[in-house]
Amino acid sequence: METGRRPDRGVCVAVDVHYLSTGGARAAAVLAADAAFAHVLAERTAVLPRVAPYQPGQFYLRELPPLRAVLEDLSGLGLLVVDGYADLDPGGRPGLGARAHAEFGIPVIGVAKSRFRTATHAVPVLRGSSRRPLFVTSAGMPAADAADLVRRMAGRYRLPDALRRADTLARTGPPAATMTGRQPD
Repeated sequence: METGRRPDRGVCVAVDVHYLSTGGARAAAVLAADAAFAHVLAERTAVLPRVAPYQPGQFYLRELPPLRAVLEDLSGLGLLVVDGYADLDPGGRPGLGARAHAEFGIPVIGVAKSRFRTATHAVPVLRGSSRRPLFVTSAGMPAADAADLVRRMAGRYRLPDALRRADTLARTGPPAATMTGRQPD
């Protein structure tokens, strides 16, 4: 896969999930025409009224249903970028990204903001002027290629713009629709 170009097949998607105080979750997706997320095509959100409670070691049981919902009816996906780990140790213990790779059948890049003690294989990536690395893992593609893609993703800050935007959408929902040029009756 070449950096900054459209993947071999499909659309690139960055996703995040926020858990609501009501017991549900809002998932957000930022879709792009290229792996650098320089050409955003669309954004979307999906809300699930209920999600499974957190279970240590089984985070994917809580996270995958909202991801399924936000990715539903999308075809032609070529790359998925998640906030978290693809695998949790050098032996390949599956994390969210590996579970998503198995579910959706596309390469997945995990971008974590904090070090997970057993993920000693994660590739540290510095972006922008930050001195704190991101920790990159992958499923369905070499970790070095995934790290290179993350280094080159659009945005001048530590976290790539697409993941920042997915986080904002997941937390706040889509912007409210506004009417312009029309006066109320």
